[in-house]
This record gives sequence, structure tokens and C-alpha cells, in this order.
Amino acid sequence: MKSKGLTLTIIFQAESANYGEGIGNVASLKKISRNKGDQYTYISRQAIRYNIIEQLGEETAPVKAEGSGEKKVIQFSADATIDKYPEIDFFGYLKTEKSTSGRKRSAKVRLSNAISLETFKGDLDFLTNKGQADKVNENMNIAQAEIHKSYYRYTITADLDQIGIDDEYKIEIENKEKSRRVKKLLDTIAFLYRDIRGRREDLKPLFVIGGVYDIKNPVFQNVVDIKNNKILISDIQEVLFDNIKDETYCAVIGGKFDNGNEVNQKLNAKTMPEFFSIVKQKVDDYYEGN
Repeated sequence: MKSKGLTLTIIFQAESANYGEGIGNVASLKKISRNKGDQYTYISRQAIRYNIIEQLGEETAPVKAEGSGEKKVIQFSADATIDKYPEIDFFGYLKTEKSTSGRKRSAKVRLSNAISLETFKGDLDFLTNKGQADKVNENMNIAQAEIHKSYYRYTITADLDQIGIDDEYKIEIENKEKSRRVKKLLDTIAFLYRDIRGRREDLKPLFVIGGVYDIKNPVFQNVVDIKNNKILISDIQEVLFDNIKDETYCAVIGGKFDNGNEVNQKLNAKTMPEFFSIVKQKVDDYYEGN
């Protein structure tokens, strides 16, 4: 089967969507530092993976606990195989087995962290349980949580020629099923959301660029950016090499960015439904031709 990679780089907008360890009674967002100490919040790739699997609409792979006490490890069951469970087809597995080196499958669908494109300014939300405390005439509890609303960017890549094939178990599913799984993954990404602290955050794309290529590089991961609510088009154009230019598509939600019309003109942007229809057709064409 000819080597093919799918890659999409996505911008969405969300608020306070991934917390780490708290400090005292302050819930802290996950953050990284760049430049001269500027802080950017992020949603981990594990969190995005969890939401994708949760919303994929496929049966999840069974797990079991091995070992005892502090050494107990939760891992996929020995009879969990890729023909039954798209979860481990996409994201791989590691299974330890006594007297063997175990079984493992690397991820064929890979995600980056979703990193904010706007800096964190230290905003805090003041939280109480006054409504509940008043019911029993008790003093309320007080806590604080960091909050940050921002555009976020992440990239998803898929090794299309390795989907549905597992040498560990000598399994290969039919191309029609491979195509169905990848298209369902794309449908999930198109309407992705995240439930957190009583909120449902919308992670669907406001801007997306990518396609199906003969290369597997996450081409747009480090070039898609926003400044002053404008997508930096020139940075994108500089990586549109001849071998990917004709196979690259993008879409933008009208009215969200100040240069939306320029994006339409210079990058020939589609509507979001058109974009996902085109990419799903490319996936179909690949599997039907192999």
C-alpha cells in the first residue's frame, strides 16, 4: 500500500479547558512558558484524545488491572485487537505479558497539545458554594480558579497506510472499514467538544488547513498563528511546497477573524462542511485505489 499521511492543523476557541495540580485552594491551568517568560495555557494531547474516543461513537477497548498495590498497572486486555476496537487501531497499545517482551503498537493517529495563541494574564475566578451553604445556615467555602479564554492550535496526523494493519496479531481489516474509521474520526473532529467544570467547551475548528499527502510531516503545525485577530497568511504560504500545494485545502468561519476575506482570496478557503467533505473524499479515493 502506497505511503500516505493525513494532517490537519486546527484553530478553535475555548475557555479554561484543562487544569493541572492546584496550589492551595487555587485550581491551576496547565501552562508552558515561552520567550521572556510569557505563559500560554494548553490542553494536553491526552485530554484531546480522551474527548475524541469519548465522542467517536465506537466501542472502547477493554482494560484490566495487572499487579498489586502501588505496582498495579491498568492496561488493555490481551484480547483487545484492532479489528474490534478503532481506539487502539488509532492510538496504539502497550500490553505486558509474563515471560515475554509484551506486545505494543505505536500510535497511527498522533496529536499535538492544543496551545493557546494568546498569553495568560493571571485572571482568577472567585468560587463559593453560597447557594448550598445558605440552605443549612453554614459558612460558605471559598476557592479560586485560573481562567483563560483564547484561541488554541493543535495538529492531528494519521498514517493512512498503517491504519487497520497490526503485525503483532497478523491482522488487516478491509479497506472499506479503514476508510469508514478515518472518516468517522474526521466527523468527530469537526464537532469536537469538551466537558469541564459544568461547562461544555466547543472545540470545533474555526480555521483548519491540511490534506492527504505523500509525506507525513505535520506541515502546518509550527506556522499557523494569529496576531491582532488575523491569521498570518504569509507564514502559511511559505511552506506550500510544490509537492503539497495542489493537495492542500483550508476553511475558515466567516466573521471570526479580521482578515477572513483575505484568507478566502489567498488560500482559496472553503466552508467548513466543504473542507471536511473534500478530505473525506480524498480518504475514500486512497483506500479505493489500494
